[in-house]
Amino acid sequence: MSAADIKKLGRKFRKAVLDTSDRLGMDTALIDKSALREVITYLRDDEKMQYNFLRDVTCVDYLHRQPRFEVVYVLYSMPRKTQVVIKAVVEEDEPVIDSIHDLYGCANWGEREVWDMYGIQFTGHPELRRILLYEEFEGHPLRKDYEKTASQPRMELLAPERDALQEFKDYQSGREDSGSRAN
Repeated sequence: MSAADIKKLGRKFRKAVLDTSDRLGMDTALIDKSALREVITYLRDDEKMQYNFLRDVTCVDYLHRQPRFEVVYVLYSMPRKTQVVIKAVVEEDEPVIDSIHDLYGCANWGEREVWDMYGIQFTGHPELRRILLYEEFEGHPLRKDYEKTASQPRMELLAPERDALQEFKDYQSGREDSGSRAN
């Protein structure tokens, strides 16, 4: 059971584990961000833990709390069929945490998404750039203080926008767009 794993984690990393909980069946450890790589490596490599699958990397923004952010890692042990959640606290004035892309390959995209949406930087990430928004987008839209009515720089379209309704009408009438024929 993963509750026992969280207790064992708390004993092994006494200074790094700030809090543990099992609210709603979600066995969770809140850790100091400086111990992230050590904790994740332990959970992955220890033969009694075997958390060999990273299900998700995400972030939570607590606007009026210090520390403001929690970067959340959901780990699953396929051999043992157990799951734990590791939350690393990140300060607003220094939104930086170590990357774990080399420990779990899929963390590459998850970390890029967290950077794109929340502005958390991942030290050691090989290609930390936007993944959901265009490069010129200003700000990080899932931050709770992001101005919802903020205007963004206009981008030139590489190709004209498609008119799906007109394409459907053309299809129904049997006409083909000359640009869609294969030569």
